[in-house]
Amino acid sequence: MSTNTDATTGIPAQRASTADKPRKPGKEQRFADGGGVLNVFSHGFLALWAVLIIGPLVWIILGSFKNNKEIGDSAWSWPSHWGFGAFSRAWDKGIGDFFLNTLIVLAGSLTLTMLLGSMAAYVLARYEFRGNRIIFYFFVAGAMFPVYLALVPLFFMMKNLGTVIPWLGLNQYAGLILVYTAYSLPFTVFFLHSFFRSLPSAVHEAAMIDGCSHTRAFFQVMVPMAKSGLISVFIFNVLGQWNQYLLPLTLMQQKSSSDPDHSMLAQGLMNLAQQSGYASDFPGLFAGMTIAMLPVLVVYLSFQRQVQAGLTSATLK
Repeated sequence: MSTNTDATTGIPAQRASTADKPRKPGKEQRFADGGGVLNVFSHGFLALWAVLIIGPLVWIILGSFKNNKEIGDSAWSWPSHWGFGAFSRAWDKGIGDFFLNTLIVLAGSLTLTMLLGSMAAYVLARYEFRGNRIIFYFFVAGAMFPVYLALVPLFFMMKNLGTVIPWLGLNQYAGLILVYTAYSLPFTVFFLHSFFRSLPSAVHEAAMIDGCSHTRAFFQVMVPMAKSGLISVFIFNVLGQWNQYLLPLTLMQQKSSSDPDHSMLAQGLMNLAQQSGYASDFPGLFAGMTIAMLPVLVVYLSFQRQVQAGLTSATLK
């Protein structure tokens, strides 16, 4: 008994016609593909999360263009006059100086954090030596240690250090830069360790065969390959250090009224809220908060793709 076959596939015609019919996905397949109720729930949760994040930002920005009466009458109404008077008042009350102080400290602390953190993570990930895992676990333990427990001993340590090296003591840029660096290093090393460990060894070995030194191989070969991970951890460090309040509140204290005020931006916003007493300048406060959050928003939106690529790569690797 002969059967007709498909000329292209060689499959019997009856079987080929049956195989060509699309099969309806079952309930398990639809949920595995992200459909059904699970998909609706996840999208609804993300939409709610977006509203909770964007709502306060919009409220702050609108409040910076209103007056006190408009803020008290309605939180979500449009300003009657779109002026920048609140921004100039906030800047004149010290937000500009606090903004500059924060930029100076972050420029030094982020440079040290990324340089030392990437080098430590690279050595721990690519070189085997005695005590490697112990050192790595010390960094992991540092990431789990809450900063609140270290405030009092840290204050006295910086105070005593200032008697020996004045430019590393309290109310000094260099002292806070070192503290920020030590505060951010555990997370930086932990994040970059897995990233450097997953990079291909063939490129590194080829560079070493060509006569490349360890330092040159790190800066010219490995760092460009880990660009997405470095940008991701850089953004996280910017956010953490820019919004830091407890450390500068503890360490950036004026010894006398004649000393320069090296307060950070978070301290400046708190001072701005307390300056007027009961006659608070809410538009000026909202304008100061807008000035404080705009730089981090610009940085994140500028490197959003790199952050997502770095997090995805770290997850897959």
